[in-house]
Amino acid sequence: MTQQTTMDDRPVDLPLPMDRSKPAPRCGVCAALVRQSAEAAATGDFSKASDCNVEIRNHPHRGRRRS
Repeated sequence: MTQQTTMDDRPVDLPLPMDRSKPAPRCGVCAALVRQSAEAAATGDFSKASDCNVEIRNHPHRGRRRS
């Protein structure tokens, strides 16, 4: 059996980034995360911005559906 030591010739297929998460109205936690995400993106820290968007999306609120 031979071991592959180079990449395939096939191109890498990456999905499009997810849309920005919508914060819940009048939620201080969501508002803070929106600010942190914007600040991180402005400084080029897109990993942190993405983490903030995931937190917004997963932050629980009564009567709110997760998108």
